Amino acid sequence: MEGISRLEMEKRIVRYGDLQPCRTAFIDAHTPGSNHKENFTIIGGGVSESPDQHVHIQDTPGFNIGAAGQPPHCKNSLHLHTTAEVFFVLSGRWRFFWGLHGTAGEVICEAGDIFNIPTGVFRGFENIGNDYGMIMSILGGDDAGGGVTWAPQVIEEAKAHGLILGNDGRLYDSKKGESLPEGIEPMAQLTKEGLKQYPEVPTSAIVPHYVARYWDMMALAKEAPCQVIGEHALIKDKPGFSVEFLTRGSISEAPYQTDCHEILMVKTGHWTFKWLDDTGEESQTSIAPGDVVAVPPNLTHRLYPSMSGETALFRVKNTAEAAGATWIQS
Repeated sequence: MEGISRLEMEKRIVRYGDLQPCRTAFIDAHTPGSNHKENFTIIGGGVSESPDQHVHIQDTPGFNIGAAGQPPHCKNSLHLHTTAEVFFVLSGRWRFFWGLHGTAGEVICEAGDIFNIPTGVFRGFENIGNDYGMIMSILGGDDAGGGVTWAPQVIEEAKAHGLILGNDGRLYDSKKGESLPEGIEPMAQLTKEGLKQYPEVPTSAIVPHYVARYWDMMALAKEAPCQVIGEHALIKDKPGFSVEFLTRGSISEAPYQTDCHEILMVKTGHWTFKWLDDTGEESQTSIAPGDVVAVPPNLTHRLYPSMSGETALFRVKNTAEAAGATWIQS
């Protein structure tokens, strides 16, 4: 492709400091213990249930990018997805838990760790650190799987605090004087029979196969990108995208291009990003922790650390596989 002007490229870079939070994104926005979380929709519409959600980049590369920010002891309520939901911890210390009541298993993730939570499993997460924390997410599919399925008790508790989810996928807040419009019914809840299809998966079946640790990836990425999610990666899955982990020794300063979308998500340190602009010359910018860059297919660009010390980022690419349920290797 031809080069991209600096103005157009900057529209494809979402800076951490420019993220716009939504505090009413989901059905548990008024529920005590969950009412202080912030949701960010970075690329694609995500699964927000609120018209107040700001979307930074509308066009999707086959998946969505988002984030959740929470103060200490704030929880995200139990829910599930039909496509991939991958988190990496940008900052803080987080407890991920799963099962219909969150008691089937749990794992603690630290800064830089990544967790590909299997589809069809109710999951929630809590900031158990001492400061505000942020986790970045990758959701499979252009429509992020079509939405969220909440555990029945989450819907009931939300109703007691004034929020009802309509079958149009939108939240209605009685605290604001809202009620369900004519023709809109409450979103149907899963029945006891329907809940039987969602397993209570033990920790031993999840942690060894779906969690990758930051310092392990740092070691594996010493001389080449570490393959984190993919058919032959640390986490074996085909969710419609692949995930790599790059550090200082993983990539040369030589220009390159790919025939797929490439999303850069900085974890640690500052990086220099250069690209071929519309004048045929090279333009450059710096990207920092929490920044997200959407590199279009066939754009000549290069990437390297701009400082000494620890540097790391995740690189996400769309693949040929359709978004869907977690892939089980046969």
